[in-house]
Amino acid sequence: MASPKRRTSKHKQKLRRGANRWRKPLLKTCPECGSNVPGHIACPSCGTYRERQVVDVDLV
Repeated sequence: MASPKRRTSKHKQKLRRGANRWRKPLLKTCPECGSNVPGHIACPSCGTYRERQVVDVDLV
C-alpha cells in the first residue's frame, strides 16, 4: 500500500480547512425600495429585478 512521503504540516491543514468556514450571505440594496435582497433574485417587497418590474406584488 502507498504511504505518505511526509506528514502534512499543521499550517497546511488549517489553510485547507479554512475554506470550509461559514460566511454570512452578501445582501444588496434594492435601488427601487431600498430593502436588503440577495443577489440575482427579484426583490420580494417591490418585485423588481435589474430596475424593471418582473413580479406583481400586492401592496397591502
